[in-house]
Amino acid sequence: MTRYPRDMAGYGANPPAANWPNGAKIAVQIVLNYEEGGENNILHGDAASEAFLSEITGAQPWPGKRHWNMETIYEYGSRAGFWRVHRMLKDVPVTVYGVATALARAPEQVAAMKEAGWEIASHGLKWIEHKDMSAEEEREQIREAIRLHTEVTGEAPRGWYTGRCSMNTMELAAEAGDFAYLADSYSDDLPYWMEAGGKDQLVVPYTMDCNDMRFAIQAGFTTGEDFEAMLRDAFDVLYEEGEAGSPKMMSIGLHCRLIGRPSRAAALKRALDYFRSHEGVWFATRLEIAEHWAREHPPVKGLRPSRMDRETFVAEFGGVFEHSPWIAEGAHGLELGTMHDTATGVHSALARIFRSASDEKRLDVLKAHPDLAGKLAAAKRLTAESSAEQASVGLDALTDEERRTFTELNEAYTDKFGFPFIIAVRDNTKASIMEAFRRRIDQTRETEFTEACRQVERIAELRLREKLSA
Repeated sequence: MTRYPRDMAGYGANPPAANWPNGAKIAVQIVLNYEEGGENNILHGDAASEAFLSEITGAQPWPGKRHWNMETIYEYGSRAGFWRVHRMLKDVPVTVYGVATALARAPEQVAAMKEAGWEIASHGLKWIEHKDMSAEEEREQIREAIRLHTEVTGEAPRGWYTGRCSMNTMELAAEAGDFAYLADSYSDDLPYWMEAGGKDQLVVPYTMDCNDMRFAIQAGFTTGEDFEAMLRDAFDVLYEEGEAGSPKMMSIGLHCRLIGRPSRAAALKRALDYFRSHEGVWFATRLEIAEHWAREHPPVKGLRPSRMDRETFVAEFGGVFEHSPWIAEGAHGLELGTMHDTATGVHSALARIFRSASDEKRLDVLKAHPDLAGKLAAAKRLTAESSAEQASVGLDALTDEERRTFTELNEAYTDKFGFPFIIAVRDNTKASIMEAFRRRIDQTRETEFTEACRQVERIAELRLREKLSA
């Protein structure tokens, strides 16, 4: 593997300004998962009973059998839990992750969702695992989920979240539906674009930390206060970041059979009251967030070094280390990914090849650098990069005395060390360069070789920043 498929870079240290409506400091997004009636059950044609996200600790599937306790726990969500949550949230923008077969068995609940103006996104055809499905089987499940969802709710879903997904899910969902967003991601606090299904697909990430599912897993929530504290802490951190000029999105995941229990519902109410006590809070559906993001931050095509073929990569970056294209050739063979699509990323790859080279190879790189204000500069035979760098501190416009001094220092330095004096001129002034020249000429060769290599890397870094920012 020479190309790493995961995106480990994201927005990095400087995420884009969300520009939430009315200058909101935070977007609070509440999801209500409606899964009851869509879970594993032999009545639904599944091989065994459900074993996930219930009050039964350590539940196991019962192959070929119904599980009365499990079924009635799920039924609580549809019979009582949903209505308790609906009463609490009917005036709040909510996104429902609706399992299509569950929605088909819940006409009253669907009518209530629509009356409240909630967005009903697709949560797949059934609340089952997809990891072992073939791509074709999962593709058919997605298509049928969209069809049934449209039939039951009256309109096609604009958002998609499988949950118990496979490595094919994002690609297949993007391919199958005209979705404003996909949500099978937990990788950010902001929406982002990815290439999937042959197009730019917006992703609105979801959450597993501010999620009541942790009432039903080991090392999860024990009391409502645990959940409330988690929500308040997340809100406080994100709200503070928003006040500092970097607003984010807070996702909250709810399940009818979990948060709908009276022992937990009070915690949700207290958290909502706490959010509402702050100014600049935008409660929004995921669709509203997706549409806002698409307007404010449409996909942008930039230089993608990790996707370049070898010839293009070397053509673009072969001159970053002076006259040493072998460094770019070696870097292209490394395990590159999105984390290498920035100046820092490309520099990291190039520097690894340079650092791992023999002393002889690195010496060749040092020797490839021109003297400062030397004969090549006078003859206008420098590379474009070197010419611009030397000109940036006035080395192309020296007095006769300054030129004489540089010539003497260049000769003395090269005679002593066997390579030219190298310094990142864009970090310096003419005076500081002269001072470094006089200081470094008294170093040992070993010390100066190390310093020259460090300066070569710095020059490359500055060249890449200029190149990729443009």
